[in-house]
Amino acid sequence: MNPDQNHHDHLHHHTPSVPLRMNLSFAVAVIANLLFTLIETILAFEANSISLLGDAGHNFSDVLGLLLAWGAIYLVGRASGSDYSYGYRRTTILAALLNAMILLFAAGYIALQSVEKLYNPAAASETLIIGVALVGIFVNGGTALLFMKSSKNDLNVKGAFLHLAYDALISAGVVVGGVVILFTGWLWVDPLMGLLITGVIVYGTWALLRDSVNLILDAVPQGIDRTGIVAYLSELPGVAQVHDVHIWAMSTQENCLTAHLVMPDQTLWDQQDGYSQVGSMLRDNFAIHHVTLQVEKDPDCQTQDCDEEG
Repeated sequence: MNPDQNHHDHLHHHTPSVPLRMNLSFAVAVIANLLFTLIETILAFEANSISLLGDAGHNFSDVLGLLLAWGAIYLVGRASGSDYSYGYRRTTILAALLNAMILLFAAGYIALQSVEKLYNPAAASETLIIGVALVGIFVNGGTALLFMKSSKNDLNVKGAFLHLAYDALISAGVVVGGVVILFTGWLWVDPLMGLLITGVIVYGTWALLRDSVNLILDAVPQGIDRTGIVAYLSELPGVAQVHDVHIWAMSTQENCLTAHLVMPDQTLWDQQDGYSQVGSMLRDNFAIHHVTLQVEKDPDCQTQDCDEEG
């Protein structure tokens, strides 16, 4: 290659396959929640409890959300092709967005049912409500713990975790409502707990929805230090200017970077392992997994044709 011409290079790291532990976590969570949802739905009608029925509806959204997240993680491992050059990595972002929408839909359903029950209260079986909800805390809380660690670094898994965590919270609210009704006879407590639960779900889901939409729009991913990245690239030996820096998420686990480096006197390929060192630094310190750099000799020229014209 002519050293006077511009140069670009690409550094990336392959996505690992889905760990066995993650597959087992999803399998256990889906089966446990599906069985509990069926049982809870039947008992909710028997107990005449809107809060319990709302919890069952949200449990069903858990199952859908878990299947979405699980399927997206599986698709991430599929190889890219001529039609999908990125592979199917962005399905994890789509799954996170759909999970946020499902959560909000479930919240809306619970709110509507609660308002109706608030104006038309009816007697309910408090002991049955309390018993079923206690089991729900155990099922949802236990399966949520399977995803708690991974949810801190993966928005897709975070969506699955929030589904389960909020359902455990809903079950706790149902227990509180059942105990109050049992000792006071206040039937309006059941729909009131449903409205409070709705507020908690909407409040907690907003961040997931916001981050998912941002990733869909190729915004800089949450937690990525763009200023720090530009400063690091600017301090590389021989770099006079950095421009056209673009950072976006390829998936909920992988971030990409493209940038132009103006290097009038030397280039990255003049140094042994120059590109690999930059790639390793960006991966380890800035969570950038795919790096594409274009090096330019002339700060006033951004194409290879400039040298030929000179």
